[in-house]
Amino acid sequence: MSLAGKKIGFIGTGKMGGSLIKGICNAGVVPSSGIYASDVFEASLRELRESLHINVTQDNKEVVRNSDIIVLAVKPQILKAVLSSIKDIVTPDKIVISIAAGVKLEAIENELNKGTRVVRVMPNIAATVAEAASAIAQGKNASAEDADDVLMIFQSVGRAILIPESLMDAVTGLSGSGPAFIFPVIEAMADGGVHEGLDRNSALILAAQTVLGAAKMMLETNIHPGQLKDMVTSPGGTTIRGIYELEDSGIRAAFMKAVIASSNRSKELGK
Repeated sequence: MSLAGKKIGFIGTGKMGGSLIKGICNAGVVPSSGIYASDVFEASLRELRESLHINVTQDNKEVVRNSDIIVLAVKPQILKAVLSSIKDIVTPDKIVISIAAGVKLEAIENELNKGTRVVRVMPNIAATVAEAASAIAQGKNASAEDADDVLMIFQSVGRAILIPESLMDAVTGLSGSGPAFIFPVIEAMADGGVHEGLDRNSALILAAQTVLGAAKMMLETNIHPGQLKDMVTSPGGTTIRGIYELEDSGIRAAFMKAVIASSNRSKELGK
């Protein structure tokens, strides 16, 4: 499995597209000379060209012609128009990746020529700092090797897994929306620290690092979070007192409801 010699194109260089481009360049997945990007906003392209030395254009078709793998990093509401505009030049040897939330593989495949290899990905905004959680689902024409190539791309900006498309709405609710659920937690923890006398900046740093460290500890040790919690909660201690207050406030139900609600909204948008 290798991306050596392959060229990757991006249609759309907004927050997610730009983050993916930067992550791929920083990870050295392909050289910057092998990355092409297009966007309607010239300023965005100029910044990427100057900082990363990639190839930029405002012509989507030029990106497609020059790329082996094309990442569609555009909003769902304009995806159909973009697909229509590039349909005739997406040849069978190319892989098309969509990161448009809620748009199913079948809908994308129906807008392109028969046999087009399509892969759908749901990354999240943490791609900005190369810590994205991404889920990948391959279309009916995409091979296992295609899925592996896409996996390699998204592993360069965090962790990525392969899933059946039927679970993509669940992924959207969990990891796609998830960072927005955690930011208020960090802020609230910091507020607690400020209440107890810490200055705001110190409290934010400690809260954010605590969340980062806890997540990294679980991922790297592969120990269940319940067991890790038990490792910190000594009988009659400070931590179990805090755990009691969280449970009394319904923290588990609140987070479950947030994920379920976001997943249901993803289903609605996909209809």
